[in-house]
Amino acid sequence: MPPAENHRETRARPSPEALLESARREGRGRLKIFLGAAPGVGKTYEMLTAARARKAEGVDVVIGVVETHGRKETQALVDGFEIVPRRSIDYRGRTLDEMDLDAILARRPALVLVDELAHTNVPGSRHPKRYLDVEELLSQGIDVYTTLNIQHVESLNDVVAQITRIRVRETVPDSIVDRADDIEVIDLTPADLIKRLEEGKVYLGNTARRAIANYFAPGNLTALRELALRRTAQRVDEQLLSHMQEHAISGPWAAGERILVCIDESAGAPALIRHAKRQADRLRAPWSALHVETPQAAALSEAAKTRIANALRLAAQLGGEAVTLPGQDVAGEILRHAAAGNVTQIIVGKPAKPRWREWLGPSVSHELINRAGDIGIHVVALPDQQADEAGAVPAAGKPGFSPRPYLAAIAYVAAALGAAELLSQIMDLRNIALVFLTAVLASAVTAGLWPALFASLLSALALNFFFIAPFYTLTISDPENVVALGFFLLVALIASNLTARVQRQANAARQRARTTEDLYLFSKKLAGTGTLDDVLWATAFQIASMLRVRVVILMPGEGSLAVRAGYPPDDTLVDADIAAARWAWEHDRPAGRGADTLPGARRLYLPLRTGRTAIGVIGLDDDRQGPLLTLEQQRLFDALADQAAVAVERIQLVDDVDRAKRAAEADRLRSALLTSISHDLKTPLASIMGAADTLRDYRSVLREEDRAALLTTLVDESERLNRFIANLLDMTRIESGAMEPNAALVDLAEVVGSALRRAAKITAGHRVETALPADLPMLSLDPVLFEQVLFNLIDNAAKYAPAETAIAIRARQDAGAIVVEVADEGPGLPEADLERIFDSFYRVRKSDRVRVGTGLGLAICRGFVEAMGGTIRAGNRRDRPGAIFTIRMPVEARPEEREPLA
Repeated sequence: MPPAENHRETRARPSPEALLESARREGRGRLKIFLGAAPGVGKTYEMLTAARARKAEGVDVVIGVVETHGRKETQALVDGFEIVPRRSIDYRGRTLDEMDLDAILARRPALVLVDELAHTNVPGSRHPKRYLDVEELLSQGIDVYTTLNIQHVESLNDVVAQITRIRVRETVPDSIVDRADDIEVIDLTPADLIKRLEEGKVYLGNTARRAIANYFAPGNLTALRELALRRTAQRVDEQLLSHMQEHAISGPWAAGERILVCIDESAGAPALIRHAKRQADRLRAPWSALHVETPQAAALSEAAKTRIANALRLAAQLGGEAVTLPGQDVAGEILRHAAAGNVTQIIVGKPAKPRWREWLGPSVSHELINRAGDIGIHVVALPDQQADEAGAVPAAGKPGFSPRPYLAAIAYVAAALGAAELLSQIMDLRNIALVFLTAVLASAVTAGLWPALFASLLSALALNFFFIAPFYTLTISDPENVVALGFFLLVALIASNLTARVQRQANAARQRARTTEDLYLFSKKLAGTGTLDDVLWATAFQIASMLRVRVVILMPGEGSLAVRAGYPPDDTLVDADIAAARWAWEHDRPAGRGADTLPGARRLYLPLRTGRTAIGVIGLDDDRQGPLLTLEQQRLFDALADQAAVAVERIQLVDDVDRAKRAAEADRLRSALLTSISHDLKTPLASIMGAADTLRDYRSVLREEDRAALLTTLVDESERLNRFIANLLDMTRIESGAMEPNAALVDLAEVVGSALRRAAKITAGHRVETALPADLPMLSLDPVLFEQVLFNLIDNAAKYAPAETAIAIRARQDAGAIVVEVADEGPGLPEADLERIFDSFYRVRKSDRVRVGTGLGLAICRGFVEAMGGTIRAGNRRDRPGAIFTIRMPVEARPEEREPLA
């Protein structure tokens, strides 16, 4: 055999490892995994559908375990299959069902369906995990169809937990996925999956709502879909590599293409973008358009800037991604962006500059070819195009020639000539040349590149005419002076070029610094605003001052858009502007002046949006002709609009939180009221109705003591019902602000005695201890309200204090006030509830025993006491267990104690 043929056969030999792996798979069953990104995407449904197709082909298919979760569509697919009965296992007094592995092995079907691969078996099963059952089935030559969610893959467990903030405990090792012969991704868009949740096809009721709010958020589902697709693609790549190694196929095989087209201000940029679009369509590849903005871009004409903006807009319209990057090294920036974006092909236009210009510096296309490495470079020859082609602004907009910079250059050279004449007596030619070089540098710094080059030529001529023999002629007799003059001109050209470049870069840096400072101050201003109107007015002013345009901001309200802010203030909108603003709002795209939609409007309307949704529209206009915003201004506007949108969203979120708190409080009060009414109104009514019915139907047969007991029940429950209704009415008076105390000077002992007589039945099982000094001054208060306060406090003490314990009522005089204390010997109050117990319907729960009450008594106490000018607070006793309520009422000075009038 010839050596070449032997070499070819050696290279074509299959990989031994791949052949061994193929041999190990022989005799084993085939595993197919139906992989989903989340529960509810239809994995079990697709598995059953595929199994039905296999069964129709004559394959022996049985169900080992399938969970339908009560879904009718899934249950309909189960019907008709042979189901291997599950095995019952007793676990902690409960009977649980598991897949009967032994029965399936004895039945030995060709294909078995095993749902939920990551399931944990009941303790006592042969294997702790279901995937181990599947491995045993595969080892016996039985094919298995199974289902798995991506969050159950072990290597992705931490990633899923980071995305969803929920850690899944049941996982399967990655080796199971890697050994799968087939993986079918069951994909469903987040919107469709959420719709299935809302329709109750995944979870029911509150479970579905909680799932949508947490795990099944659209962002979570999108991230999980990407994980599932990436994990599957990884397995497909491994299978492709194994196939190539088994069959000795040389590679590599390209997995995909990504195209990058590079544009500049040339008129051929649109044609270059269309070429990239056609190339991407042929390759079915994603593509993007890139423009590298150098410091020289500031000197471009408005027509050139417009061509760049139109080219990038065209790329976006054709489905590509438009990107602008700042940079000095154009080729380097292109290659860095390409490397970061995994670009495989770069498209550039053929250089338009003459061949001799290549000697001064290579073109971008040549630099890309030399430095691209493995990236393919396509240099496209573009047809000649005029600057005023479709989408470009005529060159009439280009700034005209100005003689001022050149006159300044002449002045610098003249000043250098005068200085050189003065110094020529003491300096030689080399030092005089430095004087003229200073003039060149001054021209470059103050006037720019071309005036600096003009100054270089003038300086060389002046140096030759005035200072190189023969004098006052352009003739040079000494060859050494010819070389000196040549090097002077070369140094002057290089120095002027470098100085002008540095000056452009410094100007660009200063401009960016000013813009960054303005953005920082704007963000600082927004951070300090607390209302929506302040944010909108600050935004309008900032955009108007930085972009030199007129601004209006429209926000939705009551089904229409309305002007909420503007600078200068202007709220007049004609019909065309209203239509453009509405279209921009509804479609989340620009409309109006210079846009593709409704271009006849006076203003350009741009949507103001956050990451969640569009929140408004910003309208811009000015008195200039042509495009409203340049490329740089568009980026600046985007930055300002993003900051404003975040500030608006922050304020809206604060309002949403406040509304949610108010709604939650209203729901809590409503629920508490309904609970209270259902118990404290229904219970006495039931007792009253029961006692009344008994007296009516059985009065003749009842004993006298039974009739007396029933009448007592009627009275007690009526009083209890009356107290409940009175509390509700009192609480309504307090909350409505209709509380008008009828103050009078009263004796505290009389009010306390009246409250104790009223509460005699309540305190029957307790000891009441009073300590009221006889010398207490009279109090100016409403006796009816204060009696109700004491009654509620005594009632509260009797409820929570054990029977036969003491309820103490004490009073003392303290610094111009009377302090009244009501103390019990109950369990006391939790420290966290000392203030909340005065809230309406709030009740402290300290044990399993539910106390009768509405939670209104203490709230009424605080309302009444504060209406009379006093204070009340709750605490715990220090000498013994129990709660203590302290009322502090001011003492009105007697006439003889008041200070005399001056």
